[in-house]
Amino acid sequence: MKDLIIIGSGPAGLTAAIYAKRAELDCVVIEKEAISGGQIINTTEIDNYPGLYHMGGFDLGMKFREHADALGAEFVEGNVVGFSRTDEKVTVTLENGDVYEAKTAIIAGGARHRELGVEGEARLRGAGVSYCATCDGAFFRKKITVVNGGGDVAVEDALFLSRLCEKVYLVHRRDEFRAAKTLVSAAKAAPNIEFVLDSVITEIKGDQNVSAITVKNVKTGEVKDLAVSGVFIAVGMLPESEVYKNAVDTDEKGYIIGDETGKTSAPNVFVAGDIRTKALRQVVTAAADGANAVTSVENYLHTLN
Repeated sequence: MKDLIIIGSGPAGLTAAIYAKRAELDCVVIEKEAISGGQIINTTEIDNYPGLYHMGGFDLGMKFREHADALGAEFVEGNVVGFSRTDEKVTVTLENGDVYEAKTAIIAGGARHRELGVEGEARLRGAGVSYCATCDGAFFRKKITVVNGGGDVAVEDALFLSRLCEKVYLVHRRDEFRAAKTLVSAAKAAPNIEFVLDSVITEIKGDQNVSAITVKNVKTGEVKDLAVSGVFIAVGMLPESEVYKNAVDTDEKGYIIGDETGKTSAPNVFVAGDIRTKALRQVVTAAADGANAVTSVENYLHTLN
């Protein structure tokens, strides 16, 4: 039986692997994809990770993996389909039938951005299509962008971009926003934010990079194109937590409840990264989560001796 199973090989999981090996824990990292790095490998350029600004997302992900490899971390590729725990152990079952057991686990499976599912979205992801304004907004200084969504995040993104961009369209399928009224008032007061209400994006256009969007008014049926360089989609996130809900508590959105220490409702299960309840989901906070979770694992293992 191992000391620790780490589920996920994004920045949180890879940082956890690094700290676990430095602590000389017997651990294994289970990664769903063939390439480590998580969501950042699809990001053209990272501008907000200290000391490594302007590094490509794929390159940064590989740096994380190389560090873990250099310390001798063990990696297994597989999709987790079963997760259970007792006070003595954690059991993880993979889709291929393999079973792993350990005294503790760190769940760092991440969360995926909810997509619009329109033509051009997948093809132009990282080439003008983004799901994080604070991550990628700086690349669109003095350009025209659009934010799609009606909640707090969407309006906050539009306000953030308005300080950088020439103009920001805010597209929402209804005529009223779910966002806080103070945020909406601030957006209305911004001279370079234009509301496009009762409307949905039906297509994202461009060859190598985004050049325009097609917008349809859901009430009138009117269709028009808007020239933009960046499309920021803020219609929510989906935590990859379904398989763990029988073992740990989650909030109403499905995020695993845990604080900065990574502790969950189960004493031998810890959480790190985007799958955790938190305000800011970025590479730097994911890395911090991974380090904190391993510290909590060490403290827990000490209580067993």
